[in-house]
Amino acid sequence: MHAAAKLSIFMCLIATSFAEHHRSCDSPNMTGVLVVSDLRKGSTVAAYTYDSVANKLRFTSFSSDTIYSSLNLDALFFFDEGIFYEVDGKNQSCEKKSLQSSIHAMEIPSNAEFLSNMTLGSATIAEEGLKMSIWRGTVPETKAHYVMGSSMGCLPFSFTYISETILIFSNTAIEMEIKDPDRLVVPSFCEAEVVEDTPEGKVNSFFSLFL
Repeated sequence: MHAAAKLSIFMCLIATSFAEHHRSCDSPNMTGVLVVSDLRKGSTVAAYTYDSVANKLRFTSFSSDTIYSSLNLDALFFFDEGIFYEVDGKNQSCEKKSLQSSIHAMEIPSNAEFLSNMTLGSATIAEEGLKMSIWRGTVPETKAHYVMGSSMGCLPFSFTYISETILIFSNTAIEMEIKDPDRLVVPSFCEAEVVEDTPEGKVNSFFSLFL
């Protein structure tokens, strides 16, 4: 865990010295596996489906360790509408909540600052290097900072969220398609739910599920 944090900080420092103007880009549709690591609590692994056009995300955990062993997440996000559902399939129930922040780990934020293109490994030996773009920014609603890594083709593969703790999101087993569109449909037992009131001072976001 500590090695991953040091790597993120190292990439940020190196990229800062080579900053240049660069236009943000859009992620593709994706199905894959997301590994979420908290340096204090442990990690959880989840299957996800992301519609980059409609900006919808379904995230369902299936493995975890240490403190996260009780963290069973099934969340459906509608970022453009500013709402999300926490789904309990076992009990056929859900909670519908408002989103105060639309930033998440599957898309380069529109206001992200491009730092640099760089290569992990060797830039001169074939198949021995990973070319990547480094981005950074701040989540306005929480004042948290982030550093994000993407492929040269805008495929996000890492996102480090830095607030009271550090969350590291690793995007793996990526397929650039929506393999099961039904995962992005609101379950029938959730359709009648109304949006819950958000407690004063609370910021609901993709990241708050892990804090």
